[in-house]
This record gives sequence, structure tokens and C-alpha cells, in this order.
Amino acid sequence: MTLIKSISGIRGTIGGKVGENLTPVDAVKFASAYGTFLKQNSNKTKLKVCIGRDARISGPMIHNLVVNTLVGLGIDVIDLGLSTTPTVEVAVPLEQADGGIILTASHNPKQWNALKLLNAKGEFLNGSEGAKILEIAESEAFDFSEVDFLGEVIHNDAYMDIHIDEVLNLPLVDVEAVAQKKFKVVVDGVNSSGGIIIPKLLEQMGVEVVKLYCEPNGHFPHNPEPLKEHLGDICKLVQEEKADFGIVVDPDVDRLAFISNDGEMFGEEYTLVAVADYVLSKTPGNTVSNMSSSRALRDITEKHKGSYQASAVGEVNVVELMKATNAIIGGEGNGGIIYPELHYGRDALVGVALFLTYLANQQKTVAELRASYPQYFMSKNKIELTPQIDVDAVLAKMTEQYKAEEISTIDGVKIDFASEWVHLRKSNTEPIIRIYTEASTQSAADDLAERFVGELKVIAGI
Repeated sequence: MTLIKSISGIRGTIGGKVGENLTPVDAVKFASAYGTFLKQNSNKTKLKVCIGRDARISGPMIHNLVVNTLVGLGIDVIDLGLSTTPTVEVAVPLEQADGGIILTASHNPKQWNALKLLNAKGEFLNGSEGAKILEIAESEAFDFSEVDFLGEVIHNDAYMDIHIDEVLNLPLVDVEAVAQKKFKVVVDGVNSSGGIIIPKLLEQMGVEVVKLYCEPNGHFPHNPEPLKEHLGDICKLVQEEKADFGIVVDPDVDRLAFISNDGEMFGEEYTLVAVADYVLSKTPGNTVSNMSSSRALRDITEKHKGSYQASAVGEVNVVELMKATNAIIGGEGNGGIIYPELHYGRDALVGVALFLTYLANQQKTVAELRASYPQYFMSKNKIELTPQIDVDAVLAKMTEQYKAEEISTIDGVKIDFASEWVHLRKSNTEPIIRIYTEASTQSAADDLAERFVGELKVIAGI
């Protein structure tokens, strides 16, 4: 059982001992710290926070604890109920709220839950803000309100529909063009809120929907991370239904993966590539992804005469660099699309609507579209180290060893070779070095990974 406290929030497994898992006591403690942080940084007499949750079994319990903790601090709550991460991000500025909390452990299995924390823009808190909340939680310097000054709860379950409307009103989303194509799409909602909102979006775009695991009961029918090894059922159903493609989202609907019409994975890395290709063709500009994402986005960006830059891993870092470079679109290679025209957050709905519009204007199947992009293959590995090993020193030696190559040390060490790259980065929570590689064939990516695993072990003396 685990409890992970980080600058991006708190997540853990349900049950067990206080301080070691995400127990009711821990949920209240960190909700109190967040509410206290907001009060310390505002001159308002009354604050307002939007709260939504995914369909996890523990969701209602954690939801009630967090809502009533904020009420106890004198903060009003806009209760969105069953929702998605991007929906809450959209709601915060529309409600002119002072922050937001999404109760979800994203792609983690059902025994996990988490508090994801937003600022008044509906964006994730930065590192210094997250560190301050951890400090407040540790000190337990909470000051709750007297009875006449408790917060109020306003229930508003309309925001999934509002979110859909905001997406459909985007200039680059063409509902009429999509409807004319009469697409048929299979949706795997992993029995969470994506099983509600994605079919609704598709139906409003005139798409025939075949639902798979779209009952929001929190009983995930497979590992909820949208990777190939977990998605055999939808790959099979896309072929059986002769569908144009399949859509897979994670429990909080900020990651998006496609299944091509032939039942093969489109590739999470290529979700952003395809959507960016469309967006850049209409609105040329710059792009950003994290440095563990595919080089294909750089290729597509340069094809459209734009500039690509890579950030450190983490959505907050991607957003920060997108703002600094006025990027038109960005995201992460795990299927996270960030389209600032709507908001600065990963949003599967935006990705679906833009992809459908692009497909409606192409004379290609989804498999043919995928084949038209630069072909890169990735390998993702890790090395477990003993706590005594100095990971920073190991990475520093690797940097020195490859100093003649193009190197970035923004986040670990990324070494760019002419036709392939390797990214080595340490875990923030355990003695592990992650090794990501990309090359023009799978065997080349695997070989590159195997080579660097061996070199790292030699340097680390294991």
C-alpha cells in the first residue's frame, strides 16, 4: 500500500494506516492544506473551488470528505459530481473560481485515488505552490471557520455538456463535415466518466457509437492505462464492427489513444502527431512536447515551417514552455493533447473532435493516415538501483561519456543521435533510472535500450 506526496498533489491506495495510504484522515489533511493555501494567497472574504471526480469506487467517499473539508474552511464548493480532469479545468475559469480539485488517480488501477490540484486558471499548480501545500499539510496549521461562516455547496452537473459545447464551438472543429462522413466508432470508456462524455461528444458530431465498457461503475475491466497489452477487446471489436476506428481514454479522460480500422494500435505517441498535423495545417506555429515523446512531432512541425521544443517531463513543464514559445498545440506522447485555444490542459475531447475533423477532410482510412507519418519506434525500460547508489552521479558520468553528442540535461540526460535518441531520467520516488529510446525500427530501439542499460549498470557498479 502506498501514499505519494508530491508537488502535483497527493495520491495513494485506499485503506490501511494513516500516513501510509490515502485514508480518510489523509484526504482531509491535504484538502485542508490546499484550502488553507488558497486563503493565505487571496484577499477575498469568500473563496470558491470547483470539484469533480472520476468513477472510481472510492470516489464518492473521497469526494464527500474533500467537499466538506473545504466547507469547514469557509470555502464555497461548486460540486460538479462525476466529471473528467479537463472538464474541471474548463469549469474553473468559467465559474471564476479560485481553484479546483479533481479526484482521480488517472491511469492507476482501481485501488488508487488522488487529489489533483488546480489554480484559478484551471491549470495545475507549479512546483513552488505544490511545495508550500506540502509544508502546510506537514505543519497542520489549519484554521477552520466558525459556524456562521461555513462554506456552501452548489451542485452543478451540467459541466460535461458545457465542456462538449466549448469543444464543438472551436473554429477548427467542423461538426457538419464529420456528420456527412457517417463515421462508425468504437469507444472504450474503461467504465469511468469517459464512457459518458466521449459517446455524447461523438453523437453530437453525427458519429455512430459502439460502446465498450462505458458503464461508469469504477470496475475497470482491464488495466486502465491505454497501452497495447491492455486493449485486446477493443482491437477485436473494431474489426468485428467494421468501424472506422476506435477510441480509448483513461479514467479521467486526459489521455487519448486510437485503434486503426484494421484493429491495430494507432500509437499513443501519434495521437498528438496527427492532431498537430491538422492544427498546424490551418494555423501554422510552434509546438512543444516533453523530451520523452516521439521525434515525429518535431518532423511534422518543421514540415509546417514551425519550431519544435522539448520540455522536462510533466504537464506543468509542457504548459510552461508552450506559453514561453507561444505554441499553437502541444502535449505529451502518452496521448495527452494540449490545445490552448480552449485551455492549457490535456484534453481527450479536444483531441477526438480535431482528429475527426481532420479525418473527414482526408481521403484516407485511419490506418493509411498512420502509415503516412514518419515511422519511429520506442522502447521503455528501467533499472532498479540500490538506495546507496548516487543516481545523479551516474547520470553525470553518462553525460561526460557522450559530451560529443547533442545533449540536454533539463530533465535527466537526453542524448540525440542522428537517427535515434535515448532519455535517461531518475524517478522522484524510488531508486530507479528510466531508459526511453526511439529509433526507426523496433529492433533498433530495443538494441539501443539494451546498450544503455548495460552501460548504466557498468557505471553504477551493479
